[in-house]
Parts: sequence; C-alpha cells; structure tokens
Amino acid sequence: MPRRALLVGINDYQKISDLRGCLNDVSNMRSILKTYLGFRNNDIRVLSENRATKENILHRLRWMVKLARPGDFMIFHFSGHGSQIRDRNGDELEDGLDELICPFDCDWDGRFILDDDLDEIFRGLPKNALLEVFLDCCHSGDGTRGISRTGHQQEHSAASRYLEPPLDIRFRYEDEENELSATRGFQSGNRSGNRSMQNHILWSACQSDQESADACISGVYNGAFTYYFCKHIRETGGFVSRRNLLERIRNSLHHNGYPQYPQLTCAKEADFENRPLQFPSSDEPERLLFLTTPYMRGNDVKKIQQALAKAGFSIIADGVFGPHTYETIRQFQEKNNLAIDGIVGKTVRAMLY
Repeated sequence: MPRRALLVGINDYQKISDLRGCLNDVSNMRSILKTYLGFRNNDIRVLSENRATKENILHRLRWMVKLARPGDFMIFHFSGHGSQIRDRNGDELEDGLDELICPFDCDWDGRFILDDDLDEIFRGLPKNALLEVFLDCCHSGDGTRGISRTGHQQEHSAASRYLEPPLDIRFRYEDEENELSATRGFQSGNRSGNRSMQNHILWSACQSDQESADACISGVYNGAFTYYFCKHIRETGGFVSRRNLLERIRNSLHHNGYPQYPQLTCAKEADFENRPLQFPSSDEPERLLFLTTPYMRGNDVKKIQQALAKAGFSIIADGVFGPHTYETIRQFQEKNNLAIDGIVGKTVRAMLY
C-alpha cells in the first residue's frame, strides 16, 4: 500500500513573528511515521523554514494528490502560524471567515493558504484513498502573543500560534460578527456548508475560537498538540483508536494547563474507531481491549459486550471499556479456565464468537 507524507514546519518567518517549536514538531512526527508506521525516508517530504513557501507547499500537496490511487494513504502535517480573515467574493462581502495557514513568505496581499485552497486540492483525491491532515496552528486569538495557562503543572513559557491580521484586514468585518455564519473554515465546513470531508480526516490543535500553544516542555519547544499526540502514539505503540487518542491528548493538555481543546473531524463514524496514521486493511488484526485511562471506546468494545450479554453475563453494551466490562471479562475468563487478566485478545474473542 503506497503511503506518502508532507510535513511542514516554520519557526523563522520572513516577514512575521517567529515561533520556536515547529521544527521539533516535524522531527517528532517524522520519527513516529518511521518508527511505528513503516514509513521510509522516500515516503516523507519535509518543507521547513524558507523552503516552506506558499508555492512549494501547494505544489507538494498537488503532487501528492495527483499520484494518489485507490488504497493509498497520505499525511499532511502543518506546524506554524494560522489566522483568519473575512471572506470576500470580489468586492462583495459574504457571511463567514476564511481560515488560513501561514507559509514562510506570508503577507496580507495574498501570500497565505486559505481553507478554500486546501479544499480545492483535496477534492482531487480518488475514491478509497485517504488523507489525514494535522494543523498545529490556530485561527483565532485576542491579539496577544501570550497564552493564559491554568493547569496543575507549570511547564515553561508558551506562546500562541495565532497571527493577528493587520488593521485594514480586521476592519473589513468590524462590528459584523453577528452576521457571520456559525459553520466556517477548516473545522466545520465553509460558509455554504459544502466543505469536502469525503476522503480526508482532520485533526485541529484547538477549537476555532482558541489558541494553539508553542510551548517549552521539559526544556524543549514543541507544539503542545503535536507533542502529546506523538507521546501517546509512543505509549500505545500506535494501537489506539483515533477517538481514544483524542481523549488522551485532551486530558494531557488540560492536566498541563493548556487551554486548548483539539478537534477531530471524520467523514465516517468507523474512522473514529480506526487507528490513526494508517489506512485500515480488511485483514487488519483486531486490537487488544483492556482497562486503561481514558477508557477504550468503539464498536469493537460494544461487540464484545453484546457477546457477553448473549452468554448470560449482566452487562450494558455501551461501547465503553470501563471497570464493569473489565470485571465481566475476568468472570468470563475464570468460567472458561482462561488466564484471568481482563484483556480481550484472540482467545477471548474466539470463545465469545
């Protein structure tokens, strides 16, 4: 199965304020792809610093989509500044905001990459190809570089990855906030509600009204979202559903005081339960199910619970592998003379099904 990745990171911008953790984000994601997911050097393209221009980013994305065939899997990860501007159609204002990512050569005269630009490219993906997109930037802010933090642990300083538009851009929609559409940009569709999500999955570092942290963690600058994404991939070996991974990342950010709430958008419900950063094959082995924090969730858990109920055990099929499911598995194992560990693997499944 062909796989390709484009990783973009920019610390040293040509005309706008610099960041510190974006190159580390690229290195971290590249390590994950190679160590846990079988990507080779030739499968991964990196654009960083002055090579990450608008022209180069769009060229590489078009190249990746052009080569895509059914069954291919692709990754686009961007780490840098983001912003948003009022959408304009010629001289007429429309309701809504365009969210954007900022390339190395970003300026406010068109040198930025809009959500519409990405959507146009992604619409070229063939059916049954899959693209997983990661945006470790933010598209809203209060005009300050600092981020307020309220968690239990205090790591070092953190700065926002939001770029405030200049006055002339901001004044285009001053006092018109109430007219803006509720759905907008990367995260929830464009103004007309026809944002294409048919064959790509989107991870966003924060909600559209939050800031994404460029943070010093254990003495090294990283994007807080990318750092905890990679941390939990390593801890689980990649054997974790997207839904469960999202919950882990949110918990880590909250515990460490980062006021950002990452978002995950999938076209199909099944994509939430599949593993991240890979295209599930029809013969992919089912994951081990066990008690962990946060709890595992998904249709595979629900299927086990339904089988236990059919076998006469008292259990609710809610799709959550909590303490009661764990204890019920242990009861099933004891009754069938199996090792009593509360883990659902091949042996337990074979006896239940």
